[in-house]
Amino acid sequence: MAGPWTFTLICGLLAATLVQATLSPPAVLSLGPEVIKEKLTQSLKNRNAAGILQQLPLLSAVQKQKSWGIPFLSGLVNAVKNYIFWLKVTSANLLQLQVQPSEASQNLMVKIPLDMVAGLNTPLVKTIVQMRIEAEVQAIIQVESSERGHSRFILTNCLTSQGRLHIILLRKFSFLVNFLANKVMGFLVPTLPQMVISELCPVIRAAFEDVCADLLRLVRVPISLGFTHLEFELLSPAIKSSAIQLNLRAKLSDSQGKVTNMFNDSLASLTLPTLNSAPFSLIVRQDVVNSAVVALLSPEKLAVLLDHVFPKLARQLKSSISLISEKAANQLGPTQIVKIFTQNTPVLLLREGNAKVAQQIVFEVFATNEAGCPFFTLGIEASSEAQFYTEGNRVMLNLNKISSDRIYRMNSGIGLFNADLLKDIVTKILFSILLPNENGKLRSGITISMIKTLGFEEAAVSVTNDALVITSARS
Repeated sequence: MAGPWTFTLICGLLAATLVQATLSPPAVLSLGPEVIKEKLTQSLKNRNAAGILQQLPLLSAVQKQKSWGIPFLSGLVNAVKNYIFWLKVTSANLLQLQVQPSEASQNLMVKIPLDMVAGLNTPLVKTIVQMRIEAEVQAIIQVESSERGHSRFILTNCLTSQGRLHIILLRKFSFLVNFLANKVMGFLVPTLPQMVISELCPVIRAAFEDVCADLLRLVRVPISLGFTHLEFELLSPAIKSSAIQLNLRAKLSDSQGKVTNMFNDSLASLTLPTLNSAPFSLIVRQDVVNSAVVALLSPEKLAVLLDHVFPKLARQLKSSISLISEKAANQLGPTQIVKIFTQNTPVLLLREGNAKVAQQIVFEVFATNEAGCPFFTLGIEASSEAQFYTEGNRVMLNLNKISSDRIYRMNSGIGLFNADLLKDIVTKILFSILLPNENGKLRSGITISMIKTLGFEEAAVSVTNDALVITSARS
């Protein structure tokens, strides 16, 4: 069989790809404000953040406060406080969160508006005195690096202030009750922010840690590639503009869990497109995508009784061979066999907006199914248009057309000839036999479970010069 081949098309295109390459991660998962907001909101619900607000010790905070001013009025208010039966938050809601870039570079600001209603019960009036409390908690998402060089997302600087606190009575009562209620609200202004910080901020930090842990579990879910699995792990976190970015390493493992290929930072280029309005994007470097395609398109050996399956092609092949040797053409029987061997592994070539799969093929023709030696053996450097698209949370790949970019004679039992004489018929046979076989292997697609886990039913896929980009299809 042939020795090493000079695969001119592949080498040339790959060399062009690596020009001006910079160190890049194998994959990048970027999550925009919408995803961060929804994940954190759900985590706060799971942590019962609203219930924590309803447990704020308003009554004890008010009773600890001292009233200053006119002695008579101060004494009156302090005396009346002893007759407050209870003072507590009766309802609490966390309104729509906001996530936006912070004034400090490479940080994100999280704003959590709070809406509460508190009730005051006193013997001065038979009904509950209700007051509305509006506040806002702010916190910062940033990347923290340890002395050992490990990095992680943390939520820090969780605070609120009197300037973001508003308390109003929902209903007016008598002068004395209004006076008392206003005093109570005055007592809450300096104390309530600190209560929120001490009681709610730990819950917010814990909720954010839950979100980070969920994201790490999300990226580690193996992606099935037939008998091979593609897995991602966190390489480093980052904050870019209004998104958090997970730089990922990747590895391929076999069905026994043995790692067969490891991808880390490399000189392979990776251009990171901006999220724009997309809530998330998964950007996978070309060499990782290529390895996934290789795993799906394993080397193949095909043997076809051409006259039985494609009689028209059999007649065309006989006609083409007759131009080389009339004697050989007449030896072709009804059991003539075409054998196709895909050599080594295919190479995926990405360019902005389009992709190709290049592969090496050995092509042989046997006069009958009993013939021990082929008429000839051809070497073919072929390429196909590769179309990526999505169906739900699956990334699909289909090979369209096939061209014999270079065809040459490896050996011949029917004399010397120019292999280009067979180029047209060989290309037709590859289109009819090899292409359907390879598309059959690709038909199930690649399921990306994180799409639905992040809350999206559909995804979109695009191709850049050096990566495959998967984004949410939701506007």
